[in-house]
Amino acid sequence: MGESIIQIKDLAKEFNTASGPVRALDDINLDIEKGEIFGIIGLSGAGKSTLVRCINYLEIPTQGDVIFEGKSLRNMSEKEQRSTRQKMGMIFQQFNLLAQRTVIKNVVFPLEIAGVDKSKSKKRAEELLKLVGLEDKMNAYPAQLSGGQKQRVAIARAIATNPKVLLCDEATSALDPNTTKQILELLKDINKKLDITVIIITHEMKVIESICDRVAIIDNSHIAEFGKVSDIFTGPKSKIGKQLILGDSVTCTNFDNSSNIRITFDGRSSFEPVIANMILTCKVAVNIIYASTQDVGGISMGHMIIQLPKDKIDANKIIQYLMIAKIPYEEVETNELRQ
Repeated sequence: MGESIIQIKDLAKEFNTASGPVRALDDINLDIEKGEIFGIIGLSGAGKSTLVRCINYLEIPTQGDVIFEGKSLRNMSEKEQRSTRQKMGMIFQQFNLLAQRTVIKNVVFPLEIAGVDKSKSKKRAEELLKLVGLEDKMNAYPAQLSGGQKQRVAIARAIATNPKVLLCDEATSALDPNTTKQILELLKDINKKLDITVIIITHEMKVIESICDRVAIIDNSHIAEFGKVSDIFTGPKSKIGKQLILGDSVTCTNFDNSSNIRITFDGRSSFEPVIANMILTCKVAVNIIYASTQDVGGISMGHMIIQLPKDKIDANKIIQYLMIAKIPYEEVETNELRQ
């Protein structure tokens, strides 16, 4: 167990609504270690965004406490809480950049608030924009940037005051998969280079899998389970954990009296996972009846017979994939299966 930077103890948050009190969080206990990338995942409405706002006391918990670097936020004055909040940078799904300010002036903004000298602020902002790969966009305005570039500016701004923790609330939800990958790599880089603890709030398991050391799964205002990402991915114990991790996997498929096709491997790289890619892309199961393949100098040779799902739409997805991927195939009769 490493050194804790944030401890969440018996935390609960209740909101008063027109139809009565709603408990958004209940009995939350977490220990976040210095220097790690910690994930908090849950479905919409599970309470994860409320939790991140309680961590930096933008929302005051109804009960319980947040301990930051050994000090209780509950016992701090408002001034001390504001000072502690400056040690926790935050980035959001919608970037929250100031539209009337250039990129560099957006990054300088928190330094201005902190009363940092203008020349030092400018120098710091230039260094950070170089770190996030946007030194050539200093004088651009947010409207001239792509989503990924906006998030890079938001990250530079969030770490301008040298925070100890970076809170990321659905920071990649508005981005395409390729841009998401780049932003996650940047967060990983910042975590290592600047020794900033990163807390990622998300509903996407791929984000957790690609970047986090440990994860807490939140469901119906409670922590359903938490631990090392590798442990939870290999053996989720909670119902919500199984749903989040296995939810996109292939469900039971009927193969009764369905078609069989022979796929020919005639020179593709042995390192290309043809069948796995096909199943992941189509999200449809196939039944491998027979395979005779071998690796010849890194080239895959031979053939494989697979049984398609009985459902015509699912079966057609496989056929379309094979055609687009230019993988040779032919339909075979049952009596041909082992020929």
